[in-house]
Amino acid sequence: MIRTIRSRTLAAVASIVLAVPAACAQPAPALPIPPPPGPYVDLKPGDFADARRFGPDDKIVMTHYFYWYDAPSKAHVVDGDGTDALTTHPPTLEGFSYRNVAWHKQQLKDMIAAGIDVVLPVFWGTPADQKPGTPMHWSFEGLPPLVKALDELKAEGIRPPAVGLFYDTSTLKSNAWGYHADLTTDYGRIWFYATIQSFFSMIPPRHWALLDGRPIIDLYAASFAKDHDQSCIDHLKAEFPKRFGGLVPHVIKEVSWKVEADDVYAWGGAVSPNFLGRVAEIGPGYDHSAVPGREPLVVDREDGAFYERAWLKALNRQPRIVIVETWNEFHEGTTIAEAREYGRKYIDMTRKYVDMFKQGIVPPPPKTPYTGAEAVSTTLGADDAAKGLERLDAADGESVPTIIDGKPARKPTTGVSAGRYLYFRVDDGFKTPPPMRVTVEVDYYDAAPGALVLQYDSTDGKATMGGAYKNARAERLSGSRAWRTARFDVSDARFGGVQNAGADFRIAFEGVEPPVAAVRVLRGDR
Repeated sequence: MIRTIRSRTLAAVASIVLAVPAACAQPAPALPIPPPPGPYVDLKPGDFADARRFGPDDKIVMTHYFYWYDAPSKAHVVDGDGTDALTTHPPTLEGFSYRNVAWHKQQLKDMIAAGIDVVLPVFWGTPADQKPGTPMHWSFEGLPPLVKALDELKAEGIRPPAVGLFYDTSTLKSNAWGYHADLTTDYGRIWFYATIQSFFSMIPPRHWALLDGRPIIDLYAASFAKDHDQSCIDHLKAEFPKRFGGLVPHVIKEVSWKVEADDVYAWGGAVSPNFLGRVAEIGPGYDHSAVPGREPLVVDREDGAFYERAWLKALNRQPRIVIVETWNEFHEGTTIAEAREYGRKYIDMTRKYVDMFKQGIVPPPPKTPYTGAEAVSTTLGADDAAKGLERLDAADGESVPTIIDGKPARKPTTGVSAGRYLYFRVDDGFKTPPPMRVTVEVDYYDAAPGALVLQYDSTDGKATMGGAYKNARAERLSGSRAWRTARFDVSDARFGGVQNAGADFRIAFEGVEPPVAAVRVLRGDR
């Protein structure tokens, strides 16, 4: 089988490489789209009597299931040059195959042990790849063994995870026809829906996950579409009920989709936990060292401490849905499935925190030297002097040391985007249950006209990215060429460590890059 290589970090979301013949890379004509390959179409409402239903009061844990491995053919296990394609590894390669019912069954049983409610098979099944021999035909071929494993568990009196769809939208650009889908066109909208229809046509409705009575569709990034607009979602929601018992799908969009959907998340939770609206996306760390052609990126698991911190943040945010990224993406080292490197450690850890999540447990902040302190602070320069407040380096938060009027400081510089930011993380022991009342003070040099703004993680779900980047007032700079202090009083701080680099707040700069000498956070309830 032809192997695909994909980058799933947000910084490299568009770096897909598909090993297909050069001719396939050309724009394809509007070829007829085949009918759905499975038998579960033209369903009636009664067909969903045994589907698993999640109501408004249910807390739900989902995970992405990469079922593309096939050790006998070496697909997604060994690279074309014979090198190991996996960064973390299954306990054994024997039976490690999407064709193997027993392998699927063991993964499902382990998901049950971990407390997973909904499995999201990662589907690459485009209209162009239904025929055997096409690059992503494995995506179709692997579903019947998965369904058989689900049925066997039910026959044994075991309730397996219910099934939703993770639509790997990489296929909007990479597929056997070389078609780059424009979802603003009739043909593009039909293509988009056809992939979704194909998946659900192969999953018996008795295994569907129904969230508020609606099947779950989790969309990967929008960047692979040539173009998109709201019409692709509207078309999906209009057509789906016609073939599937009148049900309108519950669409969870990746934040890059500029459309209205039912929920939103941001990919990259294994690199940095994120929380948008009612959805938390978390993971155990990241390492794609085994994947050729990638820039190095390793987020250390810290022997489980990284994952534990992610879960603690989720427990404090109290989302409705937690998506674990991922169950078994061995290429990128985001797996929580049993692995040669760490056994069942992450299965057991997941179960511990899932139980706490379901019980509504919110852990207290840890005891640190700054527990109960009146303030935390950091003085910036070539070497920061942090006292419970740490400046963080981020891709869009770079800075350089400087000295102004004999005073050490740091000056923000442009990073990967046009934005200029300084990021900060508050000591966990200083924090209290949200909402927190605090005053943030920033000592800056008023070098030129412009503005600086405090953007902080808040409890305001209507603010940017579910409250993660709420703007306080803007401090206007006049160019007085003097040292000044900006003070920002906020009453709804959450400080959940969900901004870039795990920050609690950042200082944004508009039209000027003033040196900053010190930042302080003072309790507002003192």
